[in-house]
Amino acid sequence: MVDNVNAPSRRSYGQFCGLARALDVVGDRWNLLIVRELLPGPLRYGELKASLPGVASNLLAERLRTMEETGVVERALGGAGVLYGLTRWGAELKEPMEALGRWGVPLLAEGRGDDEFRPRWLTLALPAILHGRTATPAVEVGFDVEGLLIVLRIDEDGPSARIGDENRPDTVLVADAETVVGLVAGALTVDQAIDAGELRGDPAPLRQAFA
Repeated sequence: MVDNVNAPSRRSYGQFCGLARALDVVGDRWNLLIVRELLPGPLRYGELKASLPGVASNLLAERLRTMEETGVVERALGGAGVLYGLTRWGAELKEPMEALGRWGVPLLAEGRGDDEFRPRWLTLALPAILHGRTATPAVEVGFDVEGLLIVLRIDEDGPSARIGDENRPDTVLVADAETVVGLVAGALTVDQAIDAGELRGDPAPLRQAFA
């Protein structure tokens, strides 16, 4: 894999260090947030821009081009047109990004305020917060946040999350992002989260996941 990674053609820290060279590739502003958007799956350019409020179109195009050159992002032609996705090497950023997101959880305590939010961001945040949590038998619950279903699964291998598909869980909590993060982080009990939202289905899996 290392042989297939292109050296960055832009600014470099000029240090023979794995961290420094990683930052050469993904350390520019917006790069890791682009990766965050593509971790759940490929997106069209317009979808990607809509998920990154505040990014200028020319800057996004430049960042994507640079990340293609360095082997993090790739383009593919699908039925929906050109799709941007992560390469296999780019997808390996999931683990360090979850660790960084977990480190930043205390910074969410002050609330959302006027900050932008997209429900798909929870697919990275929820497993990050629950790192190390396992369940046997496996438990699966859904969170409906602003109309998007996020499915959280905890099994013997740990937590994972995906954007909901046809396999809708029997238990779905409709709630805002603050409630979902508060429940997963342990700041809210299951009963408090249910009171703050709307439970659809059996509460038992929710209690099993967050007892």
